[in-house]
Amino acid sequence: MPTPDQDGMRQDGARQDGAPQDEPHRHELTWRGLVLGAAITVIFMAANLYMGLKTGVTFASSIPAAVISMGVLRLLGGGNILENNMVQTQASAAGTLCNVILVLPALVIVGHWRGFPFVETTSLCLLGGLLGVLFSIPLRRAMVVESDLPFPEGVAAAEVLRAGNGDAAARGGLRDLAEGAGAAASFALLAGVRLLGDGVTAVATAGHAVFRVGAGFSLALVGVGYLVGIGACLALLIGVAAAWGIAVPLLTAFADPRAGTGVPLAMTLWSSQVRLIGAGIIAVAGVWVVGSLFRPMLRSVGHAFAVAGAKQDGEVLPRQERDLPIGWVTVAAGGLALPLGALIAAFSAADGRGLGFGLQIGFVVAATVFTVVFGFLMATACGYMAGLLGSSSSPISGIGILGTIVISLLLSRLPVGAEAARGLMATALFVTAVVVTMCSIANDNLQDLKTGQLVDATPWRQQVVLLVGVGVGAMVIAPLLELLYQAYGFAGSLPRAGMDAGAAMAAPQASLVATIAQGIFGHTLPWTMMLIGIGAGVCFIGLEEWLRPRGLQIPTLTVGLGMYLPPQVAVTIALGGVIGWIAERRIRRQGEGETVEAARERLRRRGVLLSSGFLVGESVAGMGLAVVEAVRGHPPALAGAGFDGAARWLGGAIFLAVLVLFFRAVSRGKAEPADQGPGDAALRLLRGAGAD
Repeated sequence: MPTPDQDGMRQDGARQDGAPQDEPHRHELTWRGLVLGAAITVIFMAANLYMGLKTGVTFASSIPAAVISMGVLRLLGGGNILENNMVQTQASAAGTLCNVILVLPALVIVGHWRGFPFVETTSLCLLGGLLGVLFSIPLRRAMVVESDLPFPEGVAAAEVLRAGNGDAAARGGLRDLAEGAGAAASFALLAGVRLLGDGVTAVATAGHAVFRVGAGFSLALVGVGYLVGIGACLALLIGVAAAWGIAVPLLTAFADPRAGTGVPLAMTLWSSQVRLIGAGIIAVAGVWVVGSLFRPMLRSVGHAFAVAGAKQDGEVLPRQERDLPIGWVTVAAGGLALPLGALIAAFSAADGRGLGFGLQIGFVVAATVFTVVFGFLMATACGYMAGLLGSSSSPISGIGILGTIVISLLLSRLPVGAEAARGLMATALFVTAVVVTMCSIANDNLQDLKTGQLVDATPWRQQVVLLVGVGVGAMVIAPLLELLYQAYGFAGSLPRAGMDAGAAMAAPQASLVATIAQGIFGHTLPWTMMLIGIGAGVCFIGLEEWLRPRGLQIPTLTVGLGMYLPPQVAVTIALGGVIGWIAERRIRRQGEGETVEAARERLRRRGVLLSSGFLVGESVAGMGLAVVEAVRGHPPALAGAGFDGAARWLGGAIFLAVLVLFFRAVSRGKAEPADQGPGDAALRLLRGAGAD
């Protein structure tokens, strides 16, 4: 069977028409890179599973994987930018499978599973992940090549790879990256051992109404905000204002006093009801995004088939245009639907729900078709959000909620008894876990493909590595989940009697999904909140379309995300966007020794590198803290609860100081000499002199 390289390019990298060899691309996909990517996969998978189940927050692994790859390959004799890109692509694809924790632990929480069976868990992650990769291939042209989506983490990863590529300018960029990473890692480590606070919250009351706003002391989130820009950040703030300035105050003002008062009641109402408003907004916006992208998607798929036809006619295509052949992709997706149907059939048959043979067959076929179609549509929406806001802030958990609602509604209508209904609820959660896995992988892979486009990688090779990454991740996720569950248990579900319930992992998203599924099958879900969200989503879409011709984008999906995310996360991301917007305004008024356009581009690049460093530093520090906590069994705190007040003030002061230095670094000054030492660059940053 021919490979994509056989159209004008041999496997050794030499052109068949006698053109010079493209030396870097000969070493783009290597065995040592695949082994290194697999090793990094296991590390990031373990860290993300632990952090996600403990706190509900995971980190994108592309950037730290790229940094680790550059360091390891340098020790092994050096690697080019393309080989490093392949390593981070594989590691990030595998690490993204950890998002299955948004739903899959719900099967344990509701009592359907007593742990994580290897075959079912591995098969679910493998099939969902492979389909997610295949879904991302025909979307590459529409979202990565032809759109103007910023893909913040993809751009940041490309900047990291370029900064480590060895020339003088790149070394200067690597210094910026190292400075940002050092600052973020130091702050995160000090906060992790409770010497610095991790955020601040302000609460106000008016009668029984509760208003709340907060900000986290996270340089990584500031970096995300800087990378995504002011439009998406304004949308997040609108969502926060709608949730904590309107919805929560109204609900608390009219709540039954017997349900409680103050902040505990406000948090309960936000978690159980207001987030459903955000889920309704995300649902409407997701449908709108899919509809608006329908024609570009068709063009992208059509282009893929046109490429296949051109290959059959012997036309030589540019290397940068070569995806895996769309014919292979189509056949593979259809072929994977068969084992997926068998997996759903085996899972549902184990429930013993007593459906007739004909109804059982129809149920499995319908569930399989729905999973593939719904998964593709939601993967498209998540891919759009990844391009707009970044993989870390894409509403995968919202998709998990949405999928649970839709699938549970469909299955709860089947005429079965109470025992069979519990089995159907478990099947709804199982199918939703497959959909979430598809969306997560497609969401992350498009970010990786953007990185590849920026560093001149070969698309089809990246897509092969993505498939390999999914396979590696799927093989280790079940043992890791089982290890964590047996060690700590989940809130409301402990594997053994006598375990400390206070030490159990919260698994917040899975707990919420379990509550929703139980509410639908038990007819207790607050549908009013979902309908309010749908209506609000329609209004925000109208506002978005009205503002678009006026040069301002307020994405409706991001508004819903602002209602869904904790305010400390959303506000901190928005803070980064505001800093970037003010810095841009300041640059426009300057022109010292260079044109405003040149200064803007230079400082924009520096801002990207510093922001990327924030992401690298905090992610690596968070991973290290997670490993230490997992080994010790408790957080590595160096200060007691009595120090919390002082830690909060100290953390806030240092956080603000770093933000001031960051603002000055990206908004003023002349270009710095390319041959200066890293000590000089660090000294100027500490003095707040920016690039002067």
